[in-house]
Amino acid sequence: MTLLELAGVSVRFGERAVVDAVDLEVAEHEIVCVLGPSGSGKSTLLRVVAGLQPVSAGRVLLGGADQARVPVHRRGVGLMFQDHQLFPHRDVGGNVAFGLRMRGSARGSARVAQESRVAELLELVGLPGARGRSVASLSGGEQQRVALARALAPSPRLLMLDEPLGQLDRGLRERLVVELRGLFSRLGTTVLAVTHDQGEAFALADRVVVMREGRIAQAGTPLEVWQRPASEFVARFLGFENVIAAVVADGAAVTAWGKVQVPVGSPEGEQNLLIRPAGVVPAAAGLRCEVLSRTFRGTHVALRLRPEAGPELEAECGLAGAPGVGERVAVAFSPAEVVVLPAA
Repeated sequence: MTLLELAGVSVRFGERAVVDAVDLEVAEHEIVCVLGPSGSGKSTLLRVVAGLQPVSAGRVLLGGADQARVPVHRRGVGLMFQDHQLFPHRDVGGNVAFGLRMRGSARGSARVAQESRVAELLELVGLPGARGRSVASLSGGEQQRVALARALAPSPRLLMLDEPLGQLDRGLRERLVVELRGLFSRLGTTVLAVTHDQGEAFALADRVVVMREGRIAQAGTPLEVWQRPASEFVARFLGFENVIAAVVADGAAVTAWGKVQVPVGSPEGEQNLLIRPAGVVPAAAGLRCEVLSRTFRGTHVALRLRPEAGPELEAECGLAGAPGVGERVAVAFSPAEVVVLPAA
């Protein structure tokens, strides 16, 4: 069942459309991550759903109800920002309880229930016994957990995250994103998150939405988006650089890198071709290249190659026998790692 629906939502600042006719649905218990470069409109989209940014056109519906005249505090959504925005004058328990105090009384039995809820949430986010601690004494990861507990405290029907892990170091982000996915799955939380970090989005989301200049460039499962980017923009945003103009006919593409076999059923005519680095493989005879650089990546070596014709190439090879800088190698292309993209 659809919990959130955006229907033709636009936000304009003067003549500029920051969000441009966006249609998006989020199902109950689904985790959706909106990806995009700075200025793509992803954070504005989040503010629209929260009620912090009025729309120029379109509708926002929660549970089928139009939110046009519903104030922020009545929408039943939780919002967690990148900088956490914890209250420095309140201890951990006071921060977590803030949403509960805003929702109802803190007297008598309600106070007891509130205290129980705070303890439950701190246990849930891995901070048992931290209730009386000052927020200033917490690490960045601990502050992130407190902010999450505060956002979850009122049991929002939709939890929204705005670059929630952006201020943390990579190792901590990678650990916490796994914990977050497990936590949201256990709670059945519906989540709409925005981030510029594709690794974070792919690890967290059931569905990924890539935005460009206020519009949705592609939406799908992380696997679908990774395996089948919808355009050169999406491919390059995901970090793929081996994109080249091509003419496709009879199962092959003619490119500046030579003739490349393409997957069966690929569209023909003038297209763009994406070749993943893993698909650039050593060959006894093939495109001759000079190795410009090699970078150790833990499980493999990343190579940058200068071919005899066409733009530079990225390739991957195993740790053993990786060619050195300045060496000349011949490469071919694996059809399984080739994706035909529409021409710009």
